[in-house]
Amino acid sequence: MQDVIAERAAIDKAVSGKTVCTIFNEAVTKWGDKPALHWKENGDTRTLTWRGYRDEVAAVTLALRSLGFGPGQFGLIMARNAPEHVIADLGIVHAGGAAISVYNTLAPEQIEYVANHSEATVAFVEDEGFLEKFLAIRSSTPKLRHLVLVRGSAPEGVITWESLVAKGREMHAAEPKAFEESWRAVGPEDTISLIYTSGTTGPPKGVVYSHNNILWTLESIQRFYPLDPETCVSYLPLAHVAERFTSQWRGIHLGHEVWLCPDPNLLLPYLLEARPTFFVGVPRVWEKLMAGLQAGIAAEPDEDKRQMAQGAVSAAVSAYRLRHAGQPVPPELAAGVERAQPLFTLLRSKVGLDRVAMAITSTAPCRPEVHEFWGALGMPLFEVWGMSELTGPATVVPMDDHQAPSIGRPMPGVEVRLGEDGELLVRGGNVMVGYYKEPGKTSDMIDADGWVHSGDIAEAGTNGQFKIIDRKKELIITSAGKNISPANLEALAKSSPIIGQAVAVGDSRNFISVLVVLDPQVAPVWAKARGVEASSMAELVEQPAVIDEVRRALTAANTHLSRVEQFKRFTILPTEWSPESEELTPTMKLKRRVINTKYQPQIEAMYANPPGGHAVDPEREGG
Repeated sequence: MQDVIAERAAIDKAVSGKTVCTIFNEAVTKWGDKPALHWKENGDTRTLTWRGYRDEVAAVTLALRSLGFGPGQFGLIMARNAPEHVIADLGIVHAGGAAISVYNTLAPEQIEYVANHSEATVAFVEDEGFLEKFLAIRSSTPKLRHLVLVRGSAPEGVITWESLVAKGREMHAAEPKAFEESWRAVGPEDTISLIYTSGTTGPPKGVVYSHNNILWTLESIQRFYPLDPETCVSYLPLAHVAERFTSQWRGIHLGHEVWLCPDPNLLLPYLLEARPTFFVGVPRVWEKLMAGLQAGIAAEPDEDKRQMAQGAVSAAVSAYRLRHAGQPVPPELAAGVERAQPLFTLLRSKVGLDRVAMAITSTAPCRPEVHEFWGALGMPLFEVWGMSELTGPATVVPMDDHQAPSIGRPMPGVEVRLGEDGELLVRGGNVMVGYYKEPGKTSDMIDADGWVHSGDIAEAGTNGQFKIIDRKKELIITSAGKNISPANLEALAKSSPIIGQAVAVGDSRNFISVLVVLDPQVAPVWAKARGVEASSMAELVEQPAVIDEVRRALTAANTHLSRVEQFKRFTILPTEWSPESEELTPTMKLKRRVINTKYQPQIEAMYANPPGGHAVDPEREGG
């Protein structure tokens, strides 16, 4: 305990007086003509140096000040991962305000709520499609005085990005000291941002961060994971703290070279061009990249090459499992895996990950076989656990003590303990200021002693590491009173590459069922390779071969589960899930309440008499 208190004091001292504005100034001084941002424009790669980045931020800052924007005000940004997004963000901050990136999937009434709740006075929108949403709510957002359109034709009353930046450049040329005077007036306790939680239930809450929150967390994680300037790809929504912290704030802190990918569906070509040295993926991304590589190996026409690659990966997985279990790896197996290293590097290069020195998985549990696959390829995934209320990260798996599944150990200066019911409690300089305008909800989350109640149920593992067992509010309680973790069941259910998503259901029921969604990329290819033709997802889910493959995966999952946890029935849904289709948050977490409501008829059918869906074990159920 004394060590943690001493570490916290040391971090407090190290970041005293600093703001994101001061570290941005330091970044420009250190790396002036080195690349800061890369992006694509009309098929060509464009680059902005640190000095060029600063000049754009200065122009936006001064133009905003001329519009009356300044300290204590909020600015909204609805844009993809593009240079203007991060430039607008820093312009708002250097003008003394706080930036709020909003999810691009929000409906107009949701934007209206955030705009009015924060009393934002300016909004940056990337294109005409996003602008339409803001124009639809203009009459009901009286404080939102200025709209800036980044790309496209601006109607009357809307400012173009070009005109805003041009005005700011003129002001900067006329008064060269005005920009520095503006950002030097920003203090460590000033609000830098609100992150609105994705709101799986009820209206979203605005998490308040001070500059000190950001600097403290950056300093803490750097003491745990000391990184040099890295190359990374920014592709997750900047409205989520994971991307904002990793590529934007940590990018400034360490001088990262950031490739801005505007659409997660374009991630692969960006990875192949950027060849990052540092990469953060959510579990779904790791699953998709793994499935792509496995499909590529399976499609190798040369049988000898195919068998050699499959055999090498299989051997490396076996070695990984032995090491993971603390058992010795036989010399012959170890030598074979060592000889296969060039092959594994080649495989990683197929998805642009051959230069990665640190691979992070975050935001949700990662399946064991995903850990095994990437560990076998010489790129183990290190889990980082955190939440918006903790400025992003709080616990990290150490580089010299890789464990999976594990959320690792607390970062320097961060205290972690388990409550009486196993809830993970966290305290440190990374704890948010609070929820904006919500003192009651803030005190529900942060107790009188400063502990954040995470809502995650955990257990202590080896070497001071922790494991998440489940979400406190997501436990399934069967009609027999058994508490069951849906996350563990779902991870096991997805053992087949054709299964994209799985949701366990059974609250207040007498057995567990599961809703299955096929992977839209893998399932059709898998089916075609087996001579199964289907013109649509609706047709595909009815195919006997597909039903049998899902049944096989669930039967395999049941071998790892106790009797009360085992899947009895399943329904394959003829849909694709995405953040746009309601069922997933923007970082691809399940919205359980939405799913349970939306698919209530299918769920009820599985518990009807006679039951709907399919039996996992038809013989036991008699058909």
